[in-house]
Amino acid sequence: MTVMSMTTQTQILSVKVQTLFNRISRDNLVLFCLLTLMAALMALFIIMPLWAMLTKSVQSNAGEFVGLANFATYFASASLWVSVGNTAAVGILVTLVVGIMAFGYAYALTRSCMPLKSLFQILGTAPILAPSLLPAISLIFLFGNQGIAKSLLSGHSVYGLIGIALGLIFWTFPHALMILTTSLRTSDARLYEAARALKTSPLKTFFVVTLPAAKYGLISTLIVVFTLVITDFGVAKVIGGSYNVLATDIFKQVIGQQNFAMGAVTSLILLLPALLAFTADRWVQKKQKSLFDTRSVPYVPSPNRLRDGFCFVYCALISAAVCALLAMAVYGSLVTFWPWNKALTLNNYNFAEMSTYGWLPFFNSLTLAGWTALFGTVLIFIAAYCIEKGRAFGPIRQTLQMISVVPMAVPGMVLGLGYIFYFNDANNPFNWLYGTMAFLVINTVVHYYTVGHMTALTALKQLPSEIEATAASVKLPQYRLFLKVTLPVCLPAILDIATYLFVNALTTTSAVVFLYSTDTILASVSILNMDDAGQTGSAAAMAVMIMMAAATAKIVQMVAGKWLNTRTQAWRKR
Repeated sequence: MTVMSMTTQTQILSVKVQTLFNRISRDNLVLFCLLTLMAALMALFIIMPLWAMLTKSVQSNAGEFVGLANFATYFASASLWVSVGNTAAVGILVTLVVGIMAFGYAYALTRSCMPLKSLFQILGTAPILAPSLLPAISLIFLFGNQGIAKSLLSGHSVYGLIGIALGLIFWTFPHALMILTTSLRTSDARLYEAARALKTSPLKTFFVVTLPAAKYGLISTLIVVFTLVITDFGVAKVIGGSYNVLATDIFKQVIGQQNFAMGAVTSLILLLPALLAFTADRWVQKKQKSLFDTRSVPYVPSPNRLRDGFCFVYCALISAAVCALLAMAVYGSLVTFWPWNKALTLNNYNFAEMSTYGWLPFFNSLTLAGWTALFGTVLIFIAAYCIEKGRAFGPIRQTLQMISVVPMAVPGMVLGLGYIFYFNDANNPFNWLYGTMAFLVINTVVHYYTVGHMTALTALKQLPSEIEATAASVKLPQYRLFLKVTLPVCLPAILDIATYLFVNALTTTSAVVFLYSTDTILASVSILNMDDAGQTGSAAAMAVMIMMAAATAKIVQMVAGKWLNTRTQAWRKR
């Protein structure tokens, strides 16, 4: 009797389990597996390295727990407060200058009828193709101790605040320009028609209509630029001289003194302003409301000779400065031996004679960029799709969305140091990754994950919600909807993500400066090494090679993007 009862209970349990599996659709099962995989990857490559960083900051170099002793020692150092003050000074100065310059440039591109707009758009965003080390090297050729335009500084040295500020203004300008251009383009022409009807002066219209509509974009721009400036390492390392900032302090603690505990403390201090800026940016985006809806009329500027002429001159001056720095890097890479022998030669590009690594760093950078673009794009888009378009497991998707924005708030050097502490441990089962190209690829994907994730979410949000509802009502498997509709329609955005990852993987320095091995040394790191060795010409040559590779990628993106737009975006036209 007992045996029969147990058999009956087993059968009932089996039926219940079968019923449960029948209720769980195949789509939800696949979604759960993907979300679980994403959660594991984010915990392993985002959360755990940061936890290792926090743990290391309260330990001695021997691994013993010392509490807040490291922080007490660090805050007692006078050099800390000098670095904090220098970092704040550079951040505020560059942020204000770039904010004003980029706003004027974006205004000229979007609110004027000046000629050569397309050319100015290209030149304004050109610095994003170069590593941050390139403007620093160009400034040395121009204003260094043997610079060709040294007299323009009126006796002031470029090695310090001036050089760091100029280099970072050049490097951060395109980032600010892209945000502000997008912000100024979405304007309602009806507001300007009302201003004209009320006989409002152009100056008052600017302060009453234009500036309020773009204020959130401007605030976001200032926050992004400030974050980029205080976390950059390359410019300060090359041209900073004795002007110490927090980013170079981390490098000196880890590489120069092998003091990993104090490096972790410095990293956490650098992380605080980045986190505050990131939090402020999130707040601004929540406050921002769309001022452009289906009833709005796109603003089209009308010709105005005085305004258009002023905008043309303004953009021409900034574009000339951009071209001067880029051209100076190219010229410096062709000079035989600066400044004593200025005969032009290609010897600086013969890296086999200039460095023991030869061309290996450049090809390693191309390899890193290629794998980062391939795996990063696939991972980012699938994760964004699961989070945005998933039909179940809401709490899990919301948690992953929160974790997805964390990398944007973490400076590259902090992330790289966290990877050292966590993965360079014999007890870690993933220790075998350390020093490999796969390790660099993972770190780079994580470093630039958030921007790609936001781009993918923006593209997915543009898809009409009726598509998902219709597919669900007819019981169309979600994977078929993804392959047949979502993927083709989002191909331009996917191309943007891939290009973004490729270009940034080529130019990154701070995130990988601690992680390379002799077999995986990258071009950006090689530039630092050659500059330290006094081989400025070869360093410039390597920087030019990175810029040419990035420019080639952008050209390919432009050509492929036009083809994809004609093939996949016809649905946007009514």
